[in-house]
Amino acid sequence: MSCGRLTARDPMIERLSDLLARVGRGDQRAFAELFAATRNKLRKTARPIAPVNADLDDLLQDAYLKIWKHAAHFDPSRSSPITWMCAIMRNTAIDAVRLKQVPTADLDEALAVPDAADSGDEFDYDLAQPIAARAIERLPDERRQLLSRAYLEGESRLMLAQRYGVPVGTIKTWLRRTVVSLREECLSCTPNVMAPHP
Repeated sequence: MSCGRLTARDPMIERLSDLLARVGRGDQRAFAELFAATRNKLRKTARPIAPVNADLDDLLQDAYLKIWKHAAHFDPSRSSPITWMCAIMRNTAIDAVRLKQVPTADLDEALAVPDAADSGDEFDYDLAQPIAARAIERLPDERRQLLSRAYLEGESRLMLAQRYGVPVGTIKTWLRRTVVSLREECLSCTPNVMAPHP
């Protein structure tokens, strides 16, 4: 069973198409049969793409969850069932590669931020906190949500880029500009307070 090589009259195509149709109607037994019939093929599809330290079983679980959710939308006139499932598996593995790469950059960036407790500066963080909170409240909703997703919810730059439909570089620029404008606004509200040194 190889991606895209089965003909329309092949009994395996008919069987998998029938199973997908049943899965699309929520048939759990059909899903179990589909899994048993295709898991080795999907595992082989993921293996060359997946990150070195990735758990293939986790990737398979993610892919089969997507297959379960989208089975009702499978169109046998557009592709064979195994080709459709292989595409989902490939995309899941590619997403895993991307997610493995992005957090490293974010972690490096985070590690470069000095620890306020180790800086020995005289900056009054208790005084600055309500000023910063007011400045954040005055941000446009989209920028406030961007900050929250990046720094509170931990979304990667890649995830944010996909969410907003822009390049990763644009997300980095938006974040940097937003943080700089917040810093300037906070400093303008506290002329006698020195900013902490990076």
